[in-house]
Amino acid sequence: MAILLIRYAEIGLKSTPIRRRFENTLKDNILNMLMEDGVEALVTNKGARYYVEATDTDAAIKSVRKVFGVASISVAEVCPSKMEDMCATGAEYSKTRLKEGQSFAVKARREGSQNYTSIDMGREVGSAIFLANEEKGVKVDLTDPEVIFFVEARDNMAYIFQDYIRCHAGLPVGTQGKVIALLENDRDLVSAWLMMKRGCRVLVRGSGDVDSLRQYDPYVRLLSEKDNESKIMGYVMGTSLDNLDSVDVSKYDLPVFFPSMGMTDEEVSALAETIRNGM
Repeated sequence: MAILLIRYAEIGLKSTPIRRRFENTLKDNILNMLMEDGVEALVTNKGARYYVEATDTDAAIKSVRKVFGVASISVAEVCPSKMEDMCATGAEYSKTRLKEGQSFAVKARREGSQNYTSIDMGREVGSAIFLANEEKGVKVDLTDPEVIFFVEARDNMAYIFQDYIRCHAGLPVGTQGKVIALLENDRDLVSAWLMMKRGCRVLVRGSGDVDSLRQYDPYVRLLSEKDNESKIMGYVMGTSLDNLDSVDVSKYDLPVFFPSMGMTDEEVSALAETIRNGM
């Protein structure tokens, strides 16, 4: 059975109570994004990992990779973490993924109280993969392999996969308060997106591309008269370093953030295109 194995990065640096709060927010955000995109899935989390079971794996990947806080995703085969089960699953998994004469290696890690080490895992699963593909003339190369198989044993389950799909990482939206983003152009769009990546919930003022931001947080909306601005932590603007002097920050009673200030126009345009494509 294939499952999405989801990792975070920066959240792991937080103290235990903060990390737990961030983990709960991240799980909620993953569920909300899947629901918004119409993807039926079951989401669970344990031990710094999230697990997504979905009937449409590609749709689930496309949805989850937009969630800030998610650092990487792997599509993994799941089996019990008994050595014989990992070996059998690893051998079967490798048959369609190793070609004639290719070299391979197994990188293993474990979390839990298993009666074997990660070195044992790598050796035994690697041996099973070699025997299953021996007629192809495959060989083991621990220095510069053409194919790498990853095996993670976590408590009573194990996960076997090949690829890491890199995501935006950052912090879960909603963990760092609210900001008002002035949205008119590409640099404004990028600035608001970067603040969302740092965990801020964004309220938009202006006539810019709100729909593109909603791809990453369905709760992005235009600022209304009913909003209590006393709960706002600051303003976000898209200003370059060359134009910084033209901004009069003295007329604002809260901090003003310029997250795209150090970016060139070319970098802003490229990132704005990525944002609009929901990638």
